[in-house]
Amino acid sequence: MIKKDTIDKIFEVSRVEEVIGEFVSLKKSGSNFKGLSPFTNEKTPSFMVSPVKQIWKDFSSGKGGNVVAFLMEHEHFSYPDALRFLAKKYNILIEETQETEAEKQKTSEKESLFLINQFASKFFIENLFKKDEGLSIGLSYLKERGFSNEIIEKFVVGYSLDLKNDFFNSAIEFGYLKENIEKSGLIINNSKGIVDRFRARVIFPIRSIAGRIQGFGGRILSNKLNVAKYINSPESIVYIKSKVLYGIFESKKAIANKDLCYLVEGYTDVIQMHESGIENVVSSSGTALSIDQIQIIKRLTKNVTLLFDSDEAGLRASLRGIDLFLDQGINVKILVFPKGMDPDSFVRGRQKQDILKYFNKNSKDFIQFKANLLLKDSLDDPIRKSSAIKDIIISISKIPDLIQQEIFVKKCSELMDISEKVLFNVLEQEKNKIRFKNKRNNISKNSLEVVENISNEKKIDLEIVSLEKQIVHILLHYGKEEAFFDEIFLLHGENGQIIEESKIVKSKVYEKIFLDLQQDEVELINPLYQELYIKLIELYQTEGKVTIDKLIRNLKPDLSQIVSDLLLSDEIYELHNWDKRNVFVKEKKSLVGQLVSETILSLRKNLIDQKIKTLVKNSKEKKGLSNNPDFLSEVINYQNLKKLLSKKLNRVI
Repeated sequence: MIKKDTIDKIFEVSRVEEVIGEFVSLKKSGSNFKGLSPFTNEKTPSFMVSPVKQIWKDFSSGKGGNVVAFLMEHEHFSYPDALRFLAKKYNILIEETQETEAEKQKTSEKESLFLINQFASKFFIENLFKKDEGLSIGLSYLKERGFSNEIIEKFVVGYSLDLKNDFFNSAIEFGYLKENIEKSGLIINNSKGIVDRFRARVIFPIRSIAGRIQGFGGRILSNKLNVAKYINSPESIVYIKSKVLYGIFESKKAIANKDLCYLVEGYTDVIQMHESGIENVVSSSGTALSIDQIQIIKRLTKNVTLLFDSDEAGLRASLRGIDLFLDQGINVKILVFPKGMDPDSFVRGRQKQDILKYFNKNSKDFIQFKANLLLKDSLDDPIRKSSAIKDIIISISKIPDLIQQEIFVKKCSELMDISEKVLFNVLEQEKNKIRFKNKRNNISKNSLEVVENISNEKKIDLEIVSLEKQIVHILLHYGKEEAFFDEIFLLHGENGQIIEESKIVKSKVYEKIFLDLQQDEVELINPLYQELYIKLIELYQTEGKVTIDKLIRNLKPDLSQIVSDLLLSDEIYELHNWDKRNVFVKEKKSLVGQLVSETILSLRKNLIDQKIKTLVKNSKEKKGLSNNPDFLSEVINYQNLKKLLSKKLNRVI
């Protein structure tokens, strides 16, 4: 286990905006940063990062927390691995206590596979640089491709020896379980026994955006017949082909900085472009492009250029990918290399400036590309030409931006020699189809939501829980502040009558809340809010303040998420730039006394309503109770108290 002193040091030096900035493209927004949600498919920013509070909040998915919570949500790290990731980033030496056998057994299967992959990568690297076969075959091949040691090490390329089960034996000797090694896909267990899957191949580790090794690709170097040139790890709980992009870890910073991503097909395409100084490039690793892969790119940029060789079958297969990019609001261009060339062979030996000059000059927008591809040999065939035009209009209909739609329609009109009016009519038809489909889906979704909401209302009193949430919100934002409160005291007059006397009392906010709730013996009904309430009051009473990053690091994930939600809820208006539209939100701090009084009184009133309903319900279940004098007296007392609270509320409001 990692020592507490080390954990504290990690939290002290970690900057949430720096860490999240490696995964999400962030832009300054007042004192905060904003960006597109990395958890949902959206076109307008709802993700906010607060450098001051060192927390983040995703308003579209409801997730939030500190820097460790982000890594656990986004990269599916365990808590210790998230800390190790941060320690490595900030060059902090990790001190650990001895792990017990019970703790070792708790390590999840997923973490075991990640550890095995990490071990395998180091094993293959050692083979490449220290074993005769690796040096003479593997490293020689890579050098022939023009790869420097620096680039080979950057992509942690390795080599698997041409031995039956060399890796398996080493992994077993190191202490890994056979069943986990098999689940990683690094071995094949069949009637012939156990063999290493990647034997006699150059190994390309496939890393997540955070740098964790998810799987491997392997290229065979011998001329064996009936053997695939490239093979990949089989899918596992850590390696899902449709959700990975080769080179994303090595390229993410360059993609965000250049605001452009080049998409290629192979491992060596990516490595060769890095060797040439062009680092904003990733590969789909030969799989059909998926929405998940596009979403990974979209977190970093909204501009993509697809790089293809001139194989026509491959080009036609790319058409679906173009529409997927357009549907996600991404600007897409296509570059086709001269016949017989791919990205690897084209950039090899060329200067960076010459490569980029060629890319800029020859990259076409999707209309030019589709027109050239679909209209080949069909200009004299009206039916085929009509089909090609409709295909282009369908692509245009997927673009969210209306201005871009109009520009591309005009361009299509010029290229296809057909009137804009006709094209706009066809475009409207396609958009109507999309609207109808979305409307039908929304109706189905809303129907389910109504049933769910009704069910929830039966379980809890939403008004009370909402007020409890407000109490925790006030404590987080204004607990240590001092405010003036209008207190009502009931006094006995000279003739015995009850007199209301109002006094303005100055008090700290947390003291006011604590004393009022304690006086009424109120315990919050939501267990999460109750736990937070107790924790916050305890901190104010012992330390006089609440240090947010210290608070969050010691909370359970569900409580940490609530805290980040409440801390950033007042700043959501920054996402919409209301101040630039001359819409200004009044600070609650200036009205904190009124806010506290109103919240406490409203909570008391709702609790009394709930008590009265319970009494009435019991009276109906127990016949004759409603005529009982004690019962009637209790109900009347509660009603009078409710009137008094309503009177106070009117005065506060």
